Amino acid sequence: MKQKNILKIENLYVSTNNKTIINGLNLSINIGEIHAIMGQNGSGKSTLAKVIAGHPNYEITQGNIFFNNENITHEEPDIRAQKGIFLGFQYPVEIPGVSNVDFLRLAYNSKKRVNQEPELDPLCFFDLINNKIKEINIDSEFINRNVNEGFSGGEKKKNEILQMSLFSNKISILDEIDSGLDIDALKSIAHNINTLNSKNNSLLLITHYQRLLNYIKPDYIHIMKNGKIIYTGDSQIASQIEENGYEFIE
Repeated sequence: MKQKNILKIENLYVSTNNKTIINGLNLSINIGEIHAIMGQNGSGKSTLAKVIAGHPNYEITQGNIFFNNENITHEEPDIRAQKGIFLGFQYPVEIPGVSNVDFLRLAYNSKKRVNQEPELDPLCFFDLINNKIKEINIDSEFINRNVNEGFSGGEKKKNEILQMSLFSNKISILDEIDSGLDIDALKSIAHNINTLNSKNNSLLLITHYQRLLNYIKPDYIHIMKNGKIIYTGDSQIASQIEENGYEFIE
């Protein structure tokens, strides 16, 4: 049976401050697939993640982005999120004065409202979030703290995974989720990602290093250079890059 396409990017060109960052990029992801994008610093990996999510600082000058067969090239970020696109940030921002549980409940109910589904009152949501934090092994005090304020790098990344778990996305884009993590935190994060992954959603990992891909095995690895994908291979390509660098692909 033919797999359903969830994300399709065609001949995409993106610029910011009159500088072109993405140069004719093409990418196709089906439901249930795990894709990874690797490449040297400045190749456009993080820019691509932000553009898919609708970051306003980037201008699409040519090409299209289709999500679930809808053209979302010029959709607002909140509309994309409501449709099922999730972006886990490399450097999650701190939001002083806003408790994690309130932030998560408002975001959760906003998505429910748009999809015309029942919203949860604070008590019901508290039960839901407590079950979620147990699943990903987070201390219960975590949700009562302000959003990412004073969090360690590992705690911030766990908070991203908690959001990923809560919002039932069709595709999750994780931008260097392994950045700044020690090996134990990396294993924990990878385990949670694998647990959340299913045949009904897709995953796009942005990473520099093979070590994340030792724990989350992608179906495809794409190599970016100068704003475009120059090579696509299977999971074995990561170990070759680790050993030989990117030069052997060029």
